[in-house]
Amino acid sequence: MDIAFIKLDDKAAKFVLSGATPAFANTLRRAMISEVPTLAIEDVRIYDNTSVVFDEILAHRLGLIPIRTDLSVYVPRSECTCGEAGCPICTSTYTLSVEGPRTVYSRDLIPQDPGAVPAEEDIPIIELFEGQKIVLEAHAIVSTGREHVKWQPTTACGYKNYPVVRINEAICDACGMCIEECPRGVLQVEDRRLQVVEERLELCSLCRLCERACLSGGIGEEPAIHIDADESRFIFVVESDGSMPVQEIIERALHYIQKKSDDLVEVLTEISGVAVDEEIRY
Repeated sequence: MDIAFIKLDDKAAKFVLSGATPAFANTLRRAMISEVPTLAIEDVRIYDNTSVVFDEILAHRLGLIPIRTDLSVYVPRSECTCGEAGCPICTSTYTLSVEGPRTVYSRDLIPQDPGAVPAEEDIPIIELFEGQKIVLEAHAIVSTGREHVKWQPTTACGYKNYPVVRINEAICDACGMCIEECPRGVLQVEDRRLQVVEERLELCSLCRLCERACLSGGIGEEPAIHIDADESRFIFVVESDGSMPVQEIIERALHYIQKKSDDLVEVLTEISGVAVDEEIRY
């Protein structure tokens, strides 16, 4: 199994996963979405709210604000020594005290820990009019997207099979009809031969419009171009919501898969050992 990055920065990554099965590719996708822990606001104490929205809607909006997460500092409450009472090791506290007229943004949340600030400063929360105000205290905890979408560290995470384009030069007359139909510009004619533009191959969406165009040309009953999917190679696109770098999301997802695999092997080994002992006994 191999991972080759095409693009990698803090916010987004594009890479090719080779030598894997569709089941593993989907497992990696699901792990990045729902098994990487992040901070998100869970408890809100509202002391004053004279805005036009209900307390519940305000709390919901606060919960969806991505928060920068350092997992070397924070742990889930279930693993904390405070007994889920809430302490600086498992809980990040924020205060918000604003008065209209103005628009309230995520930057108006004042964190107790400067390292756990909102991932983006300009996320609008609510617009306050003259005489309206909000005073509250919010507590963010660590959890995963499996519990609620607000703990998902990704805004986009998906993959597709690596495209394979085969051209039968024996029946291809390089008419160019397939080139006109291709929405991604993957094909070209050079020296009177139909060719794949290698640097654009990964953009192929497997729509097979080129195959249909070739058949509509009326030359034979089989298209000169065939589009297939490589079942062992996958193109991934992952975007972070800003709570942590996308590279960390990928690494933590892989560590999660490895841990679950090790746990399964351990359980199967224990079961196998018991079965062998029983056979020997009887």
